[in-house]
Amino acid sequence: MGSSLPGINIKHHVTSRGRFDLVRSDVGGVIGFITEAKWPEKALAGDSVEFVLTSYRELDNHPQRDRLDPASVVAAKSFFDNGGTRLHLFGLCISNESDIIDDATCLGVLEPLLSRLRINEDISQLACPGAAYLRCREDKLGRVVSDADGIYDALLAHCMEMNHRFLIIDAPKDLHGKTLVSWVENMRNKKVESRSYCAVYYPWIETESGLQPPSGAMLGVFSRIASTRGPYGVIWPPANQPIRKVRSMDMELDWQESQELCAAAINTLVLEQGRGVRVYGARTLSRESSWKFINTRRAVSMISEQLRRDNMWAVFETNTPMIWKAIERDVRVRLDEFWEHGVLSGRTAGAEYSIACDAETNDSDSRARGALNVWVNLQPIGTTEQIRIELKLSELGPSA
Repeated sequence: MGSSLPGINIKHHVTSRGRFDLVRSDVGGVIGFITEAKWPEKALAGDSVEFVLTSYRELDNHPQRDRLDPASVVAAKSFFDNGGTRLHLFGLCISNESDIIDDATCLGVLEPLLSRLRINEDISQLACPGAAYLRCREDKLGRVVSDADGIYDALLAHCMEMNHRFLIIDAPKDLHGKTLVSWVENMRNKKVESRSYCAVYYPWIETESGLQPPSGAMLGVFSRIASTRGPYGVIWPPANQPIRKVRSMDMELDWQESQELCAAAINTLVLEQGRGVRVYGARTLSRESSWKFINTRRAVSMISEQLRRDNMWAVFETNTPMIWKAIERDVRVRLDEFWEHGVLSGRTAGAEYSIACDAETNDSDSRARGALNVWVNLQPIGTTEQIRIELKLSELGPSA
């Protein structure tokens, strides 16, 4: 669990090149499914319908609401019940379950939606609650796997590509105890480079809408923290936070059970006497110590995405020492702002972060390829390790 942090005042970033909008961290995205019987006219598998919502009432009164699977609808309600501010709800047209569980077809069906998601850069966290209903089983090697694993792998590759996007994963339906831990272990061991971009939540919750996966509520919690503690709410861990409108849970855990699950990278919801249901744990699925906590991953992702957007003006400039100095100056102004608002560690501005945009980062080979590279070493507040962001302005985005 993370520690509490001091308050932050909103301040906008202005450089010699003008005013830049801050990266948003409060916008949620839910991916739902539309079965073939409910497809819009002339739709094909892989097409999607998008609902852009600022309240649940907008969905409740929408004429196309009944096309969506029930899990997505109740997730949207839980999002707004828990303080969510803006939600993009997507209904993906599928012929049947085989479209999303067969490795040969899953990515093909998802790709048009992923292309749509790439255009909307404001969405900062995603969930796919309907995937939690898909079947789990043991494979030939004795590992616990889910029919949703292919969807999660594709969405995590997308989150890593976008860099500032995070996936909230639900524990599969009726999966508990050692079987749940085994499934999470298998998830952690696959495609490890993308596992810092997601977190698993357990158990399922009971609301007035019935038993449901917790991802809709957690999307709301993420959004609530980002909006009420904005604009840099990502530095607060989404832990010790209340889950609203919950009547009961699928499993009631004591603190010992919660601690054991948290150690296995499973974030739990716990009923506390007099305090209601609270989130316990803020861990990603990553095994790397640098990316153990959600707020570290999201803070670095937000910073790197902000730096990318701030400096996209340089993509078509000639790669010269004059440009290097201009970029280094603009990056330092932004990092100083992050430090001033408590995002970065250090007793003074620049004490624990550095920028390199010079002949070393832009050697002759890089320049011949048209690459413009900036290296930023920094330490987000609440962490103990330096993290490097490699900003490649000739490419889609930064990496860290």
